[in-house]
Amino acid sequence: MISNTRTPSTRTFVDTVTYRPGAVILYPGKSDMLYRVANGLVRVHTMDDDGNGLTLRYVKPGEYFGEEALAGVNRAYFAEAVTDSSIDVINPALMSAEDNLHVTTHLVRTLERAYESIYRLVGKRLRARIAGELLELKDTALATQLDSGETMIYATHDELAAAVGSVRETVTKVVGELSREGVISAGYGKITLKNEAALADIAAA
Repeated sequence: MISNTRTPSTRTFVDTVTYRPGAVILYPGKSDMLYRVANGLVRVHTMDDDGNGLTLRYVKPGEYFGEEALAGVNRAYFAEAVTDSSIDVINPALMSAEDNLHVTTHLVRTLERAYESIYRLVGKRLRARIAGELLELKDTALATQLDSGETMIYATHDELAAAVGSVRETVTKVVGELSREGVISAGYGKITLKNEAALADIAAA
C-alpha cells in the first residue's frame, strides 16, 4: 500500500517555487514538468468562448497538477495560485516505478473527485452545488477557524460562480437565501459556515 504522506524521491525535484495569490503558474500548452503543492492552494481553471472562467478543481497541499507531462500531451487549462503557495517542480523522467505508482494513486483519487464535481454540476440544483462547494473549500487554505469554532471561507461570489458553473448574480441570490436561513453568514469576500450539518443536508439534496 502506498502511504498518503509519501512523495516522489528527492532526486526527482527540480526546484521549489513560491507564488503570490493570483499568479499564473501554468498556461495552456506544452507539458514537461509535474507539479506538487507543498503549501497553499492552486486553482485549475479554463475559459469558455465568451471569456467566462470555470474552475475545474482546487489542488491542495500534497496533491499534484500538470499530470499531462507524464504522457507528453499538451495542457488545456490554466493553473493559478489562490493563496501564497509553494510548488515543488518534479521531473517525470527521473521518477522511479514507485514514484509513478504513487502519482497514479493520486490521479485515481483526482478522477473520483472530478466525477463527483460533474455529478454536482449536472445533477444538482444550484443551491446544492453552492453548499457542496463551500464544504469542499472548508478544508483548504482559503478557510480559517474563528474563535467561535465556526469556519470562515475567503471567497467572492465571482469565485463561487466559476466553481459551480453559474453567474455571480444568481449565486448572490442563493447566498442571500442561505444567509437568511442562518446556514451561513456572508460578508465582502468571505462566508462563515454557521450550520455545517444543515449545509451538508442541502448539498446532499
